[in-house]
Amino acid sequence: MWIGIISLFPEMFKAIIDYGITNKGIKKKLLTLNFWNPRDYTKKKYHNVDCNIYGGGSGVILKAEPLIKSIHAAQYKVNNSAKLFYLSPQGKKINKSYINNLLTYKNIILLCGRYKGIDERIINYYIDEEISIGDYILSGGELPAMVLIDILTRLIPGVLNTKSSNDTDSFFNNGLLDSPHYTRPRILKNKEKVPEILLSGHHKKIQEWRLQQSLGNTWLKRPDLFKKKKLTKEEKILFNEFKNKLIKKNL
Repeated sequence: MWIGIISLFPEMFKAIIDYGITNKGIKKKLLTLNFWNPRDYTKKKYHNVDCNIYGGGSGVILKAEPLIKSIHAAQYKVNNSAKLFYLSPQGKKINKSYINNLLTYKNIILLCGRYKGIDERIINYYIDEEISIGDYILSGGELPAMVLIDILTRLIPGVLNTKSSNDTDSFFNNGLLDSPHYTRPRILKNKEKVPEILLSGHHKKIQEWRLQQSLGNTWLKRPDLFKKKKLTKEEKILFNEFKNKLIKKNL
């Protein structure tokens, strides 16, 4: 996957380029990141990228012309074949299905706003879609872009060692949250024990236990997700067992 990034602060992306799963994807040549800084398309590098808003009001926004030149340069790199996304709190909130749709594109460009945003004409005439990672305000689009890149990189075939690592993650686990996980030591602080089922070596029972815990976790922590889930006959039995055990425990 090729991702072009338009940002006033490309240096921020070193955090994901030099470390973690994104670094792994780049080293495997499964992911390419290229950057364009609107400052490079102005007469004075540290001036003329932002301006006061017409009509008055506090704050500044990014000017159109440096952004247009950045967009053209980024699109030229991939023969105008990239979809252009603007990271914005006004955009469509990303979810599992939206991420899967993004993965169908070979080339995408992410435009990171700053300050109070960008000239509306850029959104109207150049942006294909506005996207958001949540209902809150950040100082710019760089952090949301990094979040999005990390999500996408994990799902690029070949980046992770095993496909099942993704399949069992929360949200990608058939719409459920993940089950609890444990590692050494078996007993923590002389009282907290790893569930015996996980030490049994009985793979079918372990799989059933994990499914049951996923159902229970989702019911307890994200009832909104659980309501959307259509349970199979097996899942209904496992969930009812989970609920009954919880009720007995709290009596």
